[in-house]
Amino acid sequence: MNIRNKVIILLGGLLLICGTAVAQQDAQYTQYMFNTMSVNPAYAGSRGQLSIGALYRSQWVGLEGAPKTQTLNIQSPIRNSKLGYGVSIVNDEIGNGAVQETYFDAVISYTIDVSAEGKLSFGLKAGGNLLNLDFTKLRNFDMETVTADNIENRFSPNMGVGLYYHAERFYAGLSAPNLLQTEHFDNSQRNANSVQFLSKERINFYLITGYVFDLNGNMKFKPALLTKVVGGAPLQVDFSANFMFNEKFTFGAAYRWDAALSAMAGFQISNQFMIGLAYDRETTDLGGTQFNDGSFEVLLRYELVKSFQRLVSPRFF
Repeated sequence: MNIRNKVIILLGGLLLICGTAVAQQDAQYTQYMFNTMSVNPAYAGSRGQLSIGALYRSQWVGLEGAPKTQTLNIQSPIRNSKLGYGVSIVNDEIGNGAVQETYFDAVISYTIDVSAEGKLSFGLKAGGNLLNLDFTKLRNFDMETVTADNIENRFSPNMGVGLYYHAERFYAGLSAPNLLQTEHFDNSQRNANSVQFLSKERINFYLITGYVFDLNGNMKFKPALLTKVVGGAPLQVDFSANFMFNEKFTFGAAYRWDAALSAMAGFQISNQFMIGLAYDRETTDLGGTQFNDGSFEVLLRYELVKSFQRLVSPRFF
């Protein structure tokens, strides 16, 4: 068996580990700094205007059955109040549709002034996810011994909380977007060869922070950090460094500790539209294989900046 087939079978095996609890992590983003509400509900409304963001991520391009993620976020402050709201939809797909999970969430935040510039927001989200699992598609990975009924639109409720502080140049946030540890069982099969315990949703804790430096009149520099902790999985730490030139172009790089290197670029097309691109290359053995062409992300953001509003400077976070 060649290495390509081994990795494909391994990917399928990770989805189905009989009789064992699997620590399932939230979707992963390289451009999390432009998609913050997905990891922290307290971010909702902090941009001061209606903001709509869409992100598409294709992981490990060239590897059959690799994860694909689509995200849509809508957020806004509520006029003349300290409240913000948001709606988030995330769709995860693994194994060419063998496993599909869709998250629907509603978010609300409340912001207080803690200093002349600093604001502290409290966020709460509630929603759930639909799980679909098609075992017939996993048989393409030579897993004929797996016998179980398909899962269709199995709903699991969830909720999350977050804190987010931001000032003119600094931000920091702590969050747990999914607090309920849902267990996915297959109760239809009872024989020794059946899949009786599929996976367990674990709590993911996030810490994000960053600071914006003015290098000169046209250039800004923002180092940022994301740390993710989840039981049963390695600690994830993302370091990033982005530059903004002439308040239009952003470019930078990131390092996911012991996992990947990334390059990012963005362009503020107008006061309303921004587009971002990211490319990851694994630093593990998987990244050195000839059938893995890396991971790609595309981000599009629209903000309702009205013509009579004066946008002093595009927000860098």
